[in-house]
Amino acid sequence: MTSSDTVPGPDTPSGTASVPTSAKVEEYVFGGLVVALGVFTLVDATTITARGPLGSVGPRAFPYAVGALLVVTGVMAIVATLRGRLGPAEDAEDIDTSVRTDWATVAKLVAVLVAHLALIDLVGWPVAAMVLFFGAAWTLGAIWWKALVVAVVLALVVQVVFASGLGLSLPAGVFEGVPLLDG
Repeated sequence: MTSSDTVPGPDTPSGTASVPTSAKVEEYVFGGLVVALGVFTLVDATTITARGPLGSVGPRAFPYAVGALLVVTGVMAIVATLRGRLGPAEDAEDIDTSVRTDWATVAKLVAVLVAHLALIDLVGWPVAAMVLFFGAAWTLGAIWWKALVVAVVLALVVQVVFASGLGLSLPAGVFEGVPLLDG
């Protein structure tokens, strides 16, 4: 590495260590992408139609909060990079390079996600979410009956919160007409 490939960092005599320029570029790109995602989220949230009284918490509140958090986080990452605070190098990561990727598990998780997407229109969001939550947990080694109980409770709670609490209508499917579950 030549001196033109590095920028000052925190441990050199001037108070900074040499940091590869590519590392700084990666940090700036990461921060910029997070800011861009936040701006996209904020702009896209304006297209959500809101029902209910003006000034009440509606379906736009969560996307606005997430978008704002993304913008703030991205800006903070850029500022930290400007100040010389970079993330640890990959060599510092605690990973076991001798362990291979379990492609069967990856395939099962992809299959569960595809099943979830296909089931939403057929049986509704609660059942599709149960399949997603149960399938992912079971694939990753959870005890099947515990995963099933958690999947049922989690899917129904999310449906109730979205339908009753936020006024958003996730497709109820087989639960169409059930008071708390039908948005």
